[in-house]
Amino acid sequence: MTDLRERLGEVADLERTALLLAWDQETTMPPAGAAARAEQRASVERLAHERFTDGHVGELLEIAQPGDELEVDLLRVTRRDHDKAVRVPTELVGRLARAGAHGHTTWAAAREQSDFALFAPALQTNVALRREYAACFPDAARPYDALLDDFEPELTTDEARVVLDAMRDGLVELVQAAGETDDAIVHGGPFAREAQRGLVQTVLAQVGVDEQRWRLDVAEHPFQATIGLGDVRLTTRYDERDLDSLFSTLHEFGHGLYEAGIDPALARTPLAGGVSSAMHESQSRLWENMVGRGPGFWRWCFPHLKAAFPDRFAGAAWSDVQRAVNAVRPSLIRVSADEVTYGLHIALRFELELGLFEGDLVVADLPAAWNERMRAYLGLDVPDDAHGVLQDVHWAEGLFGYFPTYALGNVIAGQLWARITDELPELEESFASGDFAPLSAWLAQHVHRHGRRLGAQETIRRAAGAPMDPAPYLAYLAAKVSASASLMP
Repeated sequence: MTDLRERLGEVADLERTALLLAWDQETTMPPAGAAARAEQRASVERLAHERFTDGHVGELLEIAQPGDELEVDLLRVTRRDHDKAVRVPTELVGRLARAGAHGHTTWAAAREQSDFALFAPALQTNVALRREYAACFPDAARPYDALLDDFEPELTTDEARVVLDAMRDGLVELVQAAGETDDAIVHGGPFAREAQRGLVQTVLAQVGVDEQRWRLDVAEHPFQATIGLGDVRLTTRYDERDLDSLFSTLHEFGHGLYEAGIDPALARTPLAGGVSSAMHESQSRLWENMVGRGPGFWRWCFPHLKAAFPDRFAGAAWSDVQRAVNAVRPSLIRVSADEVTYGLHIALRFELELGLFEGDLVVADLPAAWNERMRAYLGLDVPDDAHGVLQDVHWAEGLFGYFPTYALGNVIAGQLWARITDELPELEESFASGDFAPLSAWLAQHVHRHGRRLGAQETIRRAAGAPMDPAPYLAYLAAKVSASASLMP
């Protein structure tokens, strides 16, 4: 096992180095470095793939004798990862990485000019490469299964659709039932960037961010990257028209807390990561919404908000802000969507991805298909590509199969929240006093520490007490909609 663990450590180091290069590209790299960065990322990811898939690793896996339960889990997960990885040619891995880096740069320029035609060739390349990748797994029942499995292991497209369809139908009913809430107090600005930055730093310090182990930067599309033990990178973005930076930062903090809470004994192994994208997303959405839009949080946070923007909130109460940040208002932009309509944004993207890989939808048809579904699901007309098909970076980087995990993450968050609030009934009072440690401790114990030692579905069953089920999430949202309606004049 010693030789195997040394090799796995090398692979982990290369993968984290590739992640560091990607983080730098989105935060501090000069734009002119994009071409060189694409080659660098391709080289590092190709090397990681070669080190993991060469014959020596297969031999080590065959002769490995686990000495304890941790090593049993390590072998199980590594064998599955290795079996998948050896099916993909190293040359294809390099082309995928290069296309993703190039696609990101092209997308950013196209988004700035709101011109999908500028991005279409790069997207077509990504789609073609992902079709080639999916073809490496001929035993998958559907082509999309191979893409989904990269983010949600062992969950099939059909299984995901059962959950997502039930969620979608429930959301449609909730949107229809929701009344209008005046949320002008948190929109329209001006909210000075420096004041936002100070508020965000105050919140992060309170929820548990240690500046010796974490850092916060600005990115066009917020994300989180854990480079190694004691090195968690968060990003956010500031817009003077709203306070989305606060929720964006809490969202990425949830991701970072998951990674930071994994048992250190799993470091530099395939076990040292979130068990699935949906589970990861459940952590970010739980902090962003269940915590960040809850009454306890705002009872604590409101004085800090008022100090940051004294004129704006001089005559307001914490309840005014809390009610405003929970308003149901269909919007064009996914990352700014309220909790109730968010899942409909994901339904749109999921259907378009299935059309690209399993239907008759082609890249050139995406803007029209996007606009049509936005009108059908949310009743909105899309004014331009930047507010429509170009708003997300995922397809630019070839991340097909990722979007459905956002909605699945919401479902899991609803299940976890029901369990947490049952076991910790005084949680909102704890938040109101500025104490977020009980929640962090519960999540560390039931979710974070396991990393990938437990499968995704087993983690859900143990932590939430039931298989993946949208009912608790829909009940949580229904309670919010009902409470908001009862406060209407």
